[in-house]
Amino acid sequence: MTIRLTNTATRRKEEFVPLDSGNVRMYVCGPTVYDRAHLGNARPVVVFDVLFRLLRHVYGADHVTYVRNFTDVDDKINARASESGRSIGEITEETTRWYLEDMAAIGALEPTHMPRATQYIDQMIAMIEDLIARGHAYEAEGHVLFAVDSWKEGYGKLSGRSVDDMIAGARVEVAPYKRDPMDFVMWKPSPDDLPGWDSPWGRGRPGWHIECSAMAFDLLGEEFDIHGGGNDLMFPHHENEIAQSKCAGHGFARYWLHNEMLQVEGRKMSKSLGNFFTIRDLLDQGVPGEVIRFVFLSTHYRKPMDWTEKKREEAEATLRKWRALTDGVAPGPMPAEVLDAVSDDLNTAGAISALHKLAGGGDLPGLVAGGRMLGLLTEEIGGWDSVSVDLSTYAKQLADLRDTAMRTKDFSSLDAMKSALTKAGVEVRMSKAGVDLVPGSDFDASKLEKI
Repeated sequence: MTIRLTNTATRRKEEFVPLDSGNVRMYVCGPTVYDRAHLGNARPVVVFDVLFRLLRHVYGADHVTYVRNFTDVDDKINARASESGRSIGEITEETTRWYLEDMAAIGALEPTHMPRATQYIDQMIAMIEDLIARGHAYEAEGHVLFAVDSWKEGYGKLSGRSVDDMIAGARVEVAPYKRDPMDFVMWKPSPDDLPGWDSPWGRGRPGWHIECSAMAFDLLGEEFDIHGGGNDLMFPHHENEIAQSKCAGHGFARYWLHNEMLQVEGRKMSKSLGNFFTIRDLLDQGVPGEVIRFVFLSTHYRKPMDWTEKKREEAEATLRKWRALTDGVAPGPMPAEVLDAVSDDLNTAGAISALHKLAGGGDLPGLVAGGRMLGLLTEEIGGWDSVSVDLSTYAKQLADLRDTAMRTKDFSSLDAMKSALTKAGVEVRMSKAGVDLVPGSDFDASKLEKI
């Protein structure tokens, strides 16, 4: 089985060959836990969950190590604590739990390790000390900074930018203690009212970039297979991770994967545009987690993804149909056409096309097996049970219209409502005993709002 992945570092689609097929290792940058995960935060979770499932299928579940971190020390968290009057610990515990619940609702498997930055402070300090000893970092006014000009030959290769371009395009912090505008903070002092740890440079806390380098080294070793994340992290975060780790003598990641960003109805998601929402918002509105996942998978991970109401409706109709078809059906052998698509640079859109063909051809065990490769049609995901639709009001309304029609001999209103219910995917059963409304495989609750 050959897996091919587009390696950001080389700009090429390459055959994936792990360092050790007995322990395939992947690191993905996780969330900063200060609030609910918005829709865009979930895209890399789904992308790398599919890759995790593929690697487990090819190499065995016990031979894949997946690390995704939690950033639980950060200025955004400090600001949220100050605004709310709650403790930092309360906020990070709550938002970490929210994150895991919401990602489980869209079918994401839990990674092998989910380290928190605050658990790896000693490892970060040790790496910083090593970089100072090697001449790649320096202390200044209680800060420790990485000296970018100490590794000019490698800095910027991942993102394809020169240092001059990066200075021009980035909001570089101007500080008198920096030797160079591009130097970035690995350690900074903490006042008494903020989290802090003792270090050789005084009480302080780590910068953002050092945590991933330290945790990847501790959990995956000096060199590992895959590093992933959204392309918004390519610079500066991933460039800085590479610089620190390489200058510490580590091989670091061999394959880099980056997913594109998300839009809503063709526009960038933004609170000012009124199109900003979280995964929990959608779940609370009755959108099953499986539907959210299906919409994500319908677009290749390296292309911008546009969340639209039309895509949501189509995804829900498809999944209702597939679940009705496969109720009680056990998975069969993995269909080659699904596995081939996913193995070709995570072509999930192609895999979904293959699932449509399996459904149309009546290969239901293959449909279940192929769906589960994508994290669909599983017993754990769905959320369908929580989408409770009470049709009794519509049934009573229809019964009243029938009584009126029988008296007046005007059946136009009755027929119009029956037609609207049918278009919403509801089977209308009328008898002397009463009216029964049964949602079908193509049921779309959103269409009931128009009735």
